[in-house]
Amino acid sequence: MAKLFFLVSGEHENLPFAEIKAILEAEEFKFKILERLTQVMRLETDCKCAEVIASRAALTRICALEIFECDADYAEIVRALSQASIENFLKSEEEFVVRVKRVAGSAKHLSTIQLERKIGEIILNKVAKSKVNLFAPQKTFFGVLTQNKFIFGLKLAEVSSRSFTQRRPKNKPFFHPSAMPPKLSRCMVNLARPKANDVFLDPFCGTGSLLIEARLIGCKTVGCDVKRLMVKGTRENMNFYGLEPEGLAVADARKPPFKYADCVATDPPYGRSATTMGLTTKEIVTDTLNALLDILPKGRHVCMAAPKTVGIGMIGEGLGYKHLESHFVYVHRSLTREIAVFERP
Repeated sequence: MAKLFFLVSGEHENLPFAEIKAILEAEEFKFKILERLTQVMRLETDCKCAEVIASRAALTRICALEIFECDADYAEIVRALSQASIENFLKSEEEFVVRVKRVAGSAKHLSTIQLERKIGEIILNKVAKSKVNLFAPQKTFFGVLTQNKFIFGLKLAEVSSRSFTQRRPKNKPFFHPSAMPPKLSRCMVNLARPKANDVFLDPFCGTGSLLIEARLIGCKTVGCDVKRLMVKGTRENMNFYGLEPEGLAVADARKPPFKYADCVATDPPYGRSATTMGLTTKEIVTDTLNALLDILPKGRHVCMAAPKTVGIGMIGEGLGYKHLESHFVYVHRSLTREIAVFERP
C-alpha cells in the first residue's frame, strides 16, 4: 500500500471521486480514502491502480505517488522538500521536470512558476548529475495547490481528454440530440462497476454512447432500443470505431430479450426529442428497473440517469434495490439529471 493522489476534473463536484472509487472496487483494489479536497483525492492503495484508473476514468486528470503534503506556504514547502528522500524517486543522471497546478483559485499568494523553479533547484542539489528536461523528461514531479494545502509527488499516469473529444456526439456518423456526451457515458459505465469481459447491458442504447464506452474498456456489450432506427444507428456508430457488440435488438426495455448481464448503465428516454410510447418517464424507469431484477446477479450494479423530478433513487429503493448514491448534473434550465447507482439485492 502506498499513498497516491489523484487530480480530477472540475466538471462536477462529486462524480470524479465516485468514479475513482467505483473503478477501484470493480478492479478489486484495496484502498483507504485519506482525504478529499477540491479536485484532489488522497488514497492509500496499490500503485498498480494508477494505470488502471488512467485507462478507464473519464474525469481523472493525473495519478501521482505522494511524496509529501504540507500547508500551502512557501517556506513550509521548501522545508518539506528538503527533508524528503527525493533520491528514492530520481536516479543520478535522470532527466526530470516539475509541474505545479493551482485549482479553484487556491493559494493565490504563491506563484506556480516560482514554485516550479525552486523545487527544481532543490531536486538538482539533492540528486547528483540530474538534469531538467522541459520537453521529454524521464520523470515528472507534480504538485497541486488546493484548499490551502500543497500535495507533491511523482506522476505515475496522465489521462488525456483528446479521445473523448474525438467521440463527441456530432463527430459520430449517426447523431441524435438526446445523445449523451462520452465523458459522462464513460463515467456512468464505471459507476456500474464492470470488469473486462463482463457483460454490459444498455436497454435504451440510443446512439450507442454507453455501449461504445463499455466496449472500449473491454466489456462484452449488449443493448436494445424500441426504435429500429436507433439500433441501426448504434451499430453504425460502433462500427465507426471498429467495435463489435455481442448483441443488439429492437426491443422494449421493460421486456428485454436478454437473460443475463453483469451490470447495467442506461439513460432512458425523456424530453421532446425522445420516444416514450405514451408512457411517463417514471413508468418507464419503474418497469425497467423491475425487469432488470430478473437479469442481474445479486450484488451487481445498475447506473441509471433520469430527470431529477422523477425521483429515480426513491423508485429503486421502492423496488428493493440498495441505493448506493445519486449525483445531480445540471444540463440546462429545465433539466437536471439524477444519476443513481443501485446494487441488486
